[in-house]
Amino acid sequence: MFREPGHIEESSLGAGGPAALVRGQVVGAHSKGAGWRKRVESLTARAATAVGLVHGVDRRKWLPRLGTCLGLGVAAVSLWPDFSQVEAAATLPDDPAVRDEFRSQMIMPLALGADSGRRMGATTLVRPLTNTPERPSIQLMTTLGQGDGFGRMLARAGVGQSDIDRISALMGGVLPTRQIASGTQFDITLGRRPEPGAARTLESINFRARFDLDLTIARQDGALTLQRHPIAVDETPLRIRGEVGSSLYRSARNAGAPVVAIQSYLHAIDRHLSLENDLRAGDSFDIVVAYKRSAKGEREVGELLYAGLERGGKPQLQLLRWGKDGNMVAAGSLTAASQSRSVGAPVAGRVTSNFGMRRHPILGFVRRHAGVDYGARHGAPIYAVADGVVSFAGRHGGHGNFVRLDHGAGNGTGYAHMSRIAVSRGARVRAGQVIGYVGSTGLSTGPHLHFEAYRGGRTVNPAGLRLASRPQIDKRELAAFKQRLGTVMAVRPGAALDSIAPAAVASEHELHREIDRLADHRDPAPMGNSQPVVRRLAAIEDSRQHN
Repeated sequence: MFREPGHIEESSLGAGGPAALVRGQVVGAHSKGAGWRKRVESLTARAATAVGLVHGVDRRKWLPRLGTCLGLGVAAVSLWPDFSQVEAAATLPDDPAVRDEFRSQMIMPLALGADSGRRMGATTLVRPLTNTPERPSIQLMTTLGQGDGFGRMLARAGVGQSDIDRISALMGGVLPTRQIASGTQFDITLGRRPEPGAARTLESINFRARFDLDLTIARQDGALTLQRHPIAVDETPLRIRGEVGSSLYRSARNAGAPVVAIQSYLHAIDRHLSLENDLRAGDSFDIVVAYKRSAKGEREVGELLYAGLERGGKPQLQLLRWGKDGNMVAAGSLTAASQSRSVGAPVAGRVTSNFGMRRHPILGFVRRHAGVDYGARHGAPIYAVADGVVSFAGRHGGHGNFVRLDHGAGNGTGYAHMSRIAVSRGARVRAGQVIGYVGSTGLSTGPHLHFEAYRGGRTVNPAGLRLASRPQIDKRELAAFKQRLGTVMAVRPGAALDSIAPAAVASEHELHREIDRLADHRDPAPMGNSQPVVRRLAAIEDSRQHN
């Protein structure tokens, strides 16, 4: 044991006891580093790094102790490690395809018999072949795209220019190539090359030229020949009847009517009656559309032929497609000189301001509101509520872009605040025709349609407007019209869905072609631009159901 300096017992000095050395005598009083160590220990003792804040709150040393505590806390927080991600070795992916790609870069596939299917790089021991044998024939399928050319499509498939010219010449007597519909699929077989570097010779090409015709161009005795394969087609119109129920659209869908047929039906009857007020639960709808069925199973829905509505077994509305323009003519208007009917809404939207006195939202004072405002999205189409002539189309003061229609007998309608006008002055328009688009021109606080009605040159409430309709066909055509109506009404509901006999001429080759196995049986797209109107009619149906 060492004794501290200055603590040597006197008894041990004179009694001959054992001598005790102090630490300084062994290590050395002036060893290297002893001085600065003592100074650090002295400063540490005076700094009081371990402080207690509980005792001596009223003393002067409490605040320095608090400062020391806060300083140590700040130092600890500043030296605290962050939570950033630490890079580590990536684990093997769980995706089998990615994992197999990783395995292909290792030695393991060689031990497993190279089951990864990857090829190793060629070495100097690999000698390339001077001539690679080609396949004797190639079978492929190509599709004619929108805006593409028939010749360009065949050239991309590898058909030679001489064969393309011969094919175009053969098809000229049956169907011009420019009349082939986009999306048509072609089943092509290419043979051997006549010489190295030349295009392969065309062996055969099969495609659907029309709904009722298949064409095959095949090489026989070294020359291309055209073969026609007619397809049996049944054109019995499709007739669907049912009860309106709570929703005309849903009832027609439940009855099996195609969407395109329902769209055309709603668009037609909306010009002659109000879907909000004139339809009742228990009414019967009658839809007849053009319909084609081929012996191969394809179906094609055509235009609407007849739209009817019955109540209590009596027809309330009968519309038949008639004339060169294909307009829907009301059968009930043929015997009467004229009849009046309520007009529908000119735009798909809700009424935001009615006819009568109100405070003007911009001018700030009360004055007569000479029309009805319909709130609608910017750019929504605006429809003519009845047949007429455009008497004004252009800028009109506070109305902004304005269109006025003259419907005869002193009646007229006006459409204001348009973003764009789609008709010109003097043009004849029909009910349901787009005459402009919703905007916010003139004195307007937002996109909407201001709809006015005129009678005798004065504005009236559009809600009570009734316009007269006249017969749309000549009296000399009345007998033919009635005969056509009787033919359509004689169609049995569901007759177009009966089975038909297969094509009389159908070879085994036709039934097993690739183009037949991959035929697309999608429903046809809706005709025309009736989708905005149908969305508006569907919205009216829903509101009528909930109210």
